[in-house]
Amino acid sequence: MSDWETIRLSFADDVATLTVDRPDRLNALNVDTLEAIEEALDEAESEGARALILTGAGEDAFVAGADIGYMKDLSTPEAQAYAELGHRVANEIEAFPAPVVAAINGYAFGGGCELALACDLRVASEDAVIGQTEIDLGIVPGWGGTQRLPRLVGDEIARRLIFFGERIDAQDAHEHGLVGAVVADDQLDDHVADLAEELAAKPRTALAAAKEALNQAHETSLESGLRYERRLWSGLFGTHDQREGMDAFVEDREPEFE
Repeated sequence: MSDWETIRLSFADDVATLTVDRPDRLNALNVDTLEAIEEALDEAESEGARALILTGAGEDAFVAGADIGYMKDLSTPEAQAYAELGHRVANEIEAFPAPVVAAINGYAFGGGCELALACDLRVASEDAVIGQTEIDLGIVPGWGGTQRLPRLVGDEIARRLIFFGERIDAQDAHEHGLVGAVVADDQLDDHVADLAEELAAKPRTALAAAKEALNQAHETSLESGLRYERRLWSGLFGTHDQREGMDAFVEDREPEFE
C-alpha cells in the first residue's frame, strides 16, 4: 500500500475508504493531496474495491475546499493547470467502476462540495454545512460545480447557491436533493459503512453497468441514452452474475455473485 502524507486509504473486505487527512487545514485540497487522491483511486480500483467511501479526517470538515493560500497568487496558466487537476480527480471519482459514497462529516465548501457532487451517493451528518462558496473569493466553481450541481438540484437552486455563495445546512441540502440522507453525527460512519457493504454485495458487473448508464444520461440525448442502455443490458446476458441471479430467483434461494 502506498504511503501518502495527506490522505489515507483503507480496506474492509470489498469496501475501500479514502480519507482526506489534513484536519489542521480542514482537509483543504492542495496539489499534493489531489495527486494523492488520484493515486488512491487507482489503487482502490486495482485492489478490486466493490464500493468506495470518500470522507474527511477529524470532526470539523469533509473537505473545506481548495487550498486558498495556494491559489491566491496563481497566474492564469497556473490556475488552468490547477483546474485541470481538480477536474481530473472529480472525473475519476465519477467514473470509478463501483459506487462511491460521500460521507459528509462537516464543512463541504467549494472544491469539497464538487468532490461530493462527483460521488454517486451523498450522506451528511446533521452538523454538515455545504456550499459552492467561490463567488465571495472573486471566482466561480472550477472543478465541475457549475455543471454537476444543476443536474442534481435543478437550475434555479443551483443558480441561487452559486450566485449567493450560500452555505446550507444538512437538512436544507436534503430538501434540495443535494444529499440523499442525513443522519446523526455519531451514526454517520456506521450508516455509510452499512450502505457501502450492501452495495459491495451486489453483482459487480451489473452495478458497474448501471453506474455507466446513469452517468451517460447526463451526457447524451434520450434516444442515444436508450440505445446505450439496451447495449449494456443485453451485454450482461451470459455473465456469471446474470445466470446466478436469475437461477437463484427461479430456485428461490440467495444468489452467490462473483
